[in-house]
Amino acid sequence: MEYRYLGRTGLKVSTICLGTMQFGWTTDEAQAFEVMTRAVALGCNFFDTADVYSRWAEGNPGGVSEEIIGRWLAQGVVRRQDIILATKVRGAMSDAETDQGLSRHHIMAAVDGSLRRLQTDYIDLYQVHWPDTDTPLEETLRALDDLVRAGKVRYIGCSNYPAWLLAKALWISDVRSLARFDSLQPHYNLVYRAEFERELQPLCLDQGIGVIPYSPLAGGFLTGKYRPGQPMPDSARAAGVQRRYMNDTGYAAVAKLEQVGLLHEATVAQTAIAWVLANPAVTSAIIGANDVAQLEETGKGALVRLSDAEKTALDEATAWH
Repeated sequence: MEYRYLGRTGLKVSTICLGTMQFGWTTDEAQAFEVMTRAVALGCNFFDTADVYSRWAEGNPGGVSEEIIGRWLAQGVVRRQDIILATKVRGAMSDAETDQGLSRHHIMAAVDGSLRRLQTDYIDLYQVHWPDTDTPLEETLRALDDLVRAGKVRYIGCSNYPAWLLAKALWISDVRSLARFDSLQPHYNLVYRAEFERELQPLCLDQGIGVIPYSPLAGGFLTGKYRPGQPMPDSARAAGVQRRYMNDTGYAAVAKLEQVGLLHEATVAQTAIAWVLANPAVTSAIIGANDVAQLEETGKGALVRLSDAEKTALDEATAWH
């Protein structure tokens, strides 16, 4: 496993980040424990979750993914200090008006809830899940800065932020001497590029922001299991994949991934991961896995090294300029 610095920080994380959104949703606790234990054995030291995972599932109150991780950590499979644990705040944790958003009130309550569920006394990377236009950005940053100073949080990051808002946040942190966002979690993959590459990528490179893309396999589309004229896979994400990616450009991307992958004896999914990690702005790619076999198969993408010509060929397959 390769390790990279998270932006300009001295924190090293594995190039594969284990996403845990599926824990308590499509992956039960026993399977989740197996996946996390195997991830560590493979050299993955970076886990990502969120307090709202998976509140959308029937009968799930939210916080379940964090609780599963917490119970796994309590088993002592790995030392707490050897895992870089990332979680997020923003979403509604109940129907109460104050139990959501990025106000000081909610952040202070939410971090304690996450710490309790994760059974830890600190969070390595605390991320705002998406913007809150109803709360002043300075209020959010001051609350996060207080958490860093209190030792509850080591680093802070953001997710789903547009470039102008990330730049504004960096400016506020600079002039107010507050902890700044050291990472960005964008939606980014071979068939969803422009939103990140147009403005966010140059900003992150210039400002030393670590980039942790989610959905590098486009919800499963870039595994090759979605093919023209074939029945839809039995998947919880199939409808969203069909709406967003099943078009001429998407199918052309899969075909090119398959072609390039053959040169490395790699699958479509592994080649898609390799393409994301070949971007100099990217620190680590978030992958989810319902079982150990899926983790091992997809994670091999971190071992594939694309040539400049191969990356260019893949770039051209989905060029957005």
